[in-house]
Amino acid sequence: MEKWYVSAKKADFQKIAEKFHINQVTARIIRNRDVVGEEAIETYLHGSRGDLYPAAFLGGCREAADLLRAKIQEGKKIRIIGDYDIDGVNATYILYKGLKRLGAVVDYEIPDRMKDGYGLNIHLIQLAYEEGADTILTCDNGITAIPQIDYAKSLGMTVVVTDHHEPLFTYEERKDDVRDKKGTGVLEAERNLEKGVSDVSLEETPSETEKIWKLPKADVLIDPKLPDCPYPFKKICGATVAWKLIQMLYETAGLSQEEADCLLPYAGIATVGDVMDLEGENRILVKLALKALAHTDNLGLQALIRVNGLKPEDLTAYHIGFVIGPCINAGGRLDTAKRSLRLLLAETEGEAQILAEELKQLNDERKDLTAQGVEAAVEQIEHTPMGKDRVLVVYLPDCHESIAGIVAGRIRERYHKPVFVITKSEDGLKGSGRSIEAYSMFDEMIRCQELFSKFGGHPMAAGLSLPEENLSIFRRRINELCTLTEEDFIEKIMIDVPMPIDYITEELIEELHLLEPFGKGNTKPLFAEKNLCFLKAAILGRNRNVFKFLVQNRVGVSMEALYFGDIEGMEQYIREKFGDLEMEKLFQGRPNGVTLSVTYYPSVNEFRGSKSLQIVVQNYQ
Repeated sequence: MEKWYVSAKKADFQKIAEKFHINQVTARIIRNRDVVGEEAIETYLHGSRGDLYPAAFLGGCREAADLLRAKIQEGKKIRIIGDYDIDGVNATYILYKGLKRLGAVVDYEIPDRMKDGYGLNIHLIQLAYEEGADTILTCDNGITAIPQIDYAKSLGMTVVVTDHHEPLFTYEERKDDVRDKKGTGVLEAERNLEKGVSDVSLEETPSETEKIWKLPKADVLIDPKLPDCPYPFKKICGATVAWKLIQMLYETAGLSQEEADCLLPYAGIATVGDVMDLEGENRILVKLALKALAHTDNLGLQALIRVNGLKPEDLTAYHIGFVIGPCINAGGRLDTAKRSLRLLLAETEGEAQILAEELKQLNDERKDLTAQGVEAAVEQIEHTPMGKDRVLVVYLPDCHESIAGIVAGRIRERYHKPVFVITKSEDGLKGSGRSIEAYSMFDEMIRCQELFSKFGGHPMAAGLSLPEENLSIFRRRINELCTLTEEDFIEKIMIDVPMPIDYITEELIEELHLLEPFGKGNTKPLFAEKNLCFLKAAILGRNRNVFKFLVQNRVGVSMEALYFGDIEGMEQYIREKFGDLEMEKLFQGRPNGVTLSVTYYPSVNEFRGSKSLQIVVQNYQ
């Protein structure tokens, strides 16, 4: 279910259009992205390298640089421990290349998703110690690794954490905790209730007061989400944090900014791939990264772009997010993320080509496994009482744990509810969650953290491990804690500008490129027109995955329209609303009664040297 809304944010659009030499339509879209004031608009439209924040603003960055420089000078061995996703791989690459440039004795380790799980663990620390590492440098992990870092410190190791995830916290007093007077605690009380035992006296604790932060005792912590970090923009990814540290190291070593900027594209790739908000500094970073990738000299990236049938000069954030990024992630999902890192580090074209082909093949396999997982999840939701839950906790014991997050994302899109997909692993259960805007997943997990053996994440996504016996308790408790209303489950479609298709011009479409890159936090503009007459239809593509229409508006302007969504669903919708006969007339191009309101994005179709305007339909009703 969805509701359409028109964004009605106010501004003097004529004045903005005249000041920045843009169309008033473009001015409205910029205002809808909450970009307000001449300076902010100028940065949004024309932001450059000079608009990125200095590394010195990032708390702990200078201290970490000083410490690492001392280790380099002393010849101490530094081990980077990253993560197995696109952010961790690129962060590891940035730190490894940067430290190598400075002459460090440095190597890296990336956890095995299946064997090691996320982030630091005792095994990896012990291995680093036994292999002579003096210093552990984390990236895209570590801020919640409190006992693991305690262990590293007990061995006399130096630990520097670079991360971007939320630190752990607890509440001094929590009104929603249920504790027994005998001190048994939440978990035992929950288990007694699960078994039907009712002789335990329970009470609520006093009202919630303040957050108590739980931070690891590393030598230096760098994370923009630390409560005392002064960094102005909190939404950077782990690879960007790593890049800032290398910037600081290069600066203190007397190396040029240009040298540090050679590593910027990898922070941009990670920003898109890790689904960071494309606003503020992130948006500028990705714009710069895409410009640099158009002529990248990285053999691995060249090969990966090539095997996916792309051209470097045509890359957009979409290609990073949905083509290149998934291939890099596929290594950590179905094999080892070290394969993806070896691709980035490849020194010959032959090696790069082999690795790129392997990663593409792994990604194709991942797509098949994802489809199977989604089908199994839908079967459960549709045919069990779980479908009525406000937070979906789907147990798929046979699902490959590496794709649990992708399956959760697909289910979230389908039902517009927060979703956890739980899988069976060797040492209990593991899962990934994907959320909706109205539900901060990480904060809600904090409220029942006693159920997990390990967890972490963001408001919109999270990962967890828990004992098998806690699964049903978790499903019940996460729903009991949920305060979402029915309104929260209705997907809101926000239209930027209601615009008749006769207003579309090539000049306007070209101007809309100023608003790129598009993605989370800076969505592609959405236009709409009511009551378009559908004159003709055809289903195209080898897999019948494109609906092509000819549409006409009330002033008689006709235009081609394409739809890439659920083709069967749209055909069924038209048949139910207008009847089979009208649908058949539509396919035959005969006069019919099919009229739909649509949201769309305009584009230019180029075919055999000629250009024509078209719209790509996003929603219909």
